[in-house]
Amino acid sequence: MSLAINRENYFWHKLHSLTGIIPVGFYMLQHLTLNSFAFDSPEKFNGVVGFFETLPKHFLLVLEIVAIWLPLLFHAVYGLFIANRGEVNYFNKKYGWSQNRMYTFQRWSGIFLFLFLAYHIATTTIAKYMTGNIKVIEFAAWHEKLTQYGYIFLVIYALGVLTASYHLCYGIWNFCIRWGITISDKAQERIQKFSFGMFIVVTLLGWAALFGFLRHNPSEVSVSNESEAVHVMNFPLPQFPFA
Repeated sequence: MSLAINRENYFWHKLHSLTGIIPVGFYMLQHLTLNSFAFDSPEKFNGVVGFFETLPKHFLLVLEIVAIWLPLLFHAVYGLFIANRGEVNYFNKKYGWSQNRMYTFQRWSGIFLFLFLAYHIATTTIAKYMTGNIKVIEFAAWHEKLTQYGYIFLVIYALGVLTASYHLCYGIWNFCIRWGITISDKAQERIQKFSFGMFIVVTLLGWAALFGFLRHNPSEVSVSNESEAVHVMNFPLPQFPFA
């Protein structure tokens, strides 16, 4: 793709690249990591959700707005602006090199992610604040969502994880070039290989989280917990003789 970078948008391009790594990229990695707790058990995943809910409401809201929503909104909107200005030339044999292919996929993945994340945030975080019900983001709700309608949402989220992983990991390669970290061809080749390896790892991490929501049945876990609770309540107390 050909894209002019002039003095008017140079700063915004740099900021766009930076926000893609910090804080958006960092948040994505910790988000997938914490979601992967679902692979172990519903209790572990719900424990993560419960931990954040124990934070003061105003602190959590400000943290989400400043550290997540505003950087993500800027990165997404300005990314659409860049994609709109770009001219696809990868299909021209003269420009058919791998880096140009990566750049093209980066723009397409950004457009898909804009729509995917809009839906994801609306049905999770915003739904939680609008209803005041934490259960919309707990394990049982995710299990129900991913298994209904012939697992269509599981496919959508699997593609979302794949696309987000590619967008982030290619962004690392692009970030290092844009910020002058990798200057030589060898350095750029090394970071490209690192980005590909990271793409595989991050994708598998996200898919493991999705599989975790299918691996356990929340209703069976609830019954098991109730049985254990009853057993504890009916446990005979020791008899102490009175003097």
